Amino acid sequence: MVHPLAGQKAPADQLVNLPRLISDYYTAEITAPVAFGTSGHRGSSFTGSFNELHVAAVTQAVVEYRTRQGYTGPLFLGYDTHGLSEAAFRSALEVLAAGNVVTHIHDNGEYTPTPVVSFLIINHNRQNPSALADGLIITPSHNPPQDGGIKYNPPHGGPADVDVTGWIEKRAGELMADASKIKRIPFYKAIAASTTKACDFIRPFARALGDVVDMEAMKGAGLKLAADPLGGSGVHFWEPIAEEWGLNVTVVNKVVDATFSFMTLDSDGVIRMDCSSPYAMTGLIAMGGQYDLAFGNDPDFDRHGIVSGGQLMNPNHYLAVAINYLVRNRPNWPAQAKVGKTLVSSTIIDRVVAAAGRQVYETPVGFKWFVEGLSGGTILFGGEESAGASYLKKDGSTWTTDKDGFCMALLGAEIIARTGKAPHEHYADIAAKYGDSLYSRIDTGVTEAQKAILKNIDTSKFINTVCAGQKVISAYTTAPGNNASIGGLKVVLEDGSWFAMRPSGTEPKLKLYTESFSGEATLKAMAAEAPKLVFG
Repeated sequence: MVHPLAGQKAPADQLVNLPRLISDYYTAEITAPVAFGTSGHRGSSFTGSFNELHVAAVTQAVVEYRTRQGYTGPLFLGYDTHGLSEAAFRSALEVLAAGNVVTHIHDNGEYTPTPVVSFLIINHNRQNPSALADGLIITPSHNPPQDGGIKYNPPHGGPADVDVTGWIEKRAGELMADASKIKRIPFYKAIAASTTKACDFIRPFARALGDVVDMEAMKGAGLKLAADPLGGSGVHFWEPIAEEWGLNVTVVNKVVDATFSFMTLDSDGVIRMDCSSPYAMTGLIAMGGQYDLAFGNDPDFDRHGIVSGGQLMNPNHYLAVAINYLVRNRPNWPAQAKVGKTLVSSTIIDRVVAAAGRQVYETPVGFKWFVEGLSGGTILFGGEESAGASYLKKDGSTWTTDKDGFCMALLGAEIIARTGKAPHEHYADIAAKYGDSLYSRIDTGVTEAQKAILKNIDTSKFINTVCAGQKVISAYTTAPGNNASIGGLKVVLEDGSWFAMRPSGTEPKLKLYTESFSGEATLKAMAAEAPKLVFG
């Protein structure tokens, strides 16, 4: 059910109390351990789940981990615009400096988008393979203003895999139990330490964008573009990018406000900087018709929201358009490379990929599953249903191994420049050729009993049962691409419609995904019947 204030600006009394948020970061009781979800440790100082000790312990664990692994290159440290992020950045730097870790930070106190950290790690390690770099990013992504987050990217540049995060999580827990083992120096000493290096992160990234997107085509087409950073870490990147490449980009909102008071409320009435939500993107949608293309990004810029033809595109639709275009317009990409997609992404993608003579690599939710393939060139594109993706450079080499909202936004402009058709028009062609679908995701609370059922479920019981008036033809709990556990269940019906159910890795929610190839009635029926089918 949509909240009555969805799409409207938050009432003043709903804005986060920043002084209290920061005070709690330093003084509140710790009530939760370090726990890495699909993208790092997240929480809030209000609930004792993201506090100074959490950040210091994670950073100390990373210092010890990189020593164990023999990483002698710099650590790139970035942070976004959430209220807790700068405090956490300072805590992390205090530990890194005490540990004599050479740490590269963005100069002038600038914010650093997630894909920029990935780009910097990869470029450094390509040139310095004997002194590997890694990174820490202080961000809870699109989460509400009261949340904080910290994630570790090892030398491959992407999100750390479960074996790495498991070690860091365990060691951080030990350090929280005995904080005397965490080495720190005061921030004023850490920022002035010889190991702390302030660098320009913007220009190298802006100049390199031409390696992954056809910037010259955009310039030649004279497109009128709009960018809404949603108050995020890329707020000061778009203008240098436009200047570097001669693009006509209007940054429609340059405000950085840790309360995110300029945001419109999401469907549940919460401030959430989700650039894939039409409620959160109400402002940009309203002005989108004035531009050839408009795009928004979340606070750490690893996601994209595309407003084409005055409407926000469904993330799955844009992924299908992007993939359909790229596999036909990147002649230097490896011939046998596959297209990576999460198993809760649209089946339209499978049909587009098959028609292009490529194969799909279907994984559980989480971009970490695409890192190895993007690093080695066996995956040419990795995309998530939640509007996060990245892909190879034009020459087939690695661009980033984390999601990149910049290259995905700019790709939409390249598509217009080189085809004369906007992304929403391309999707209409795809739907006419491969079938249209309706897609939804419903988030509800989740109980421990439900988690236990999903963890131990017997998929054979679903075969030949009926859901939404159709026979179930398959059900699985491991992903076809890599046989990894999906942390839930996916059930496919005879016409290709499907539903999937999994607990969130970052919030206390149960996520129910549905896609129908037989209209809205089937979509609604699956949403209603799936919980009964699974939980009884």
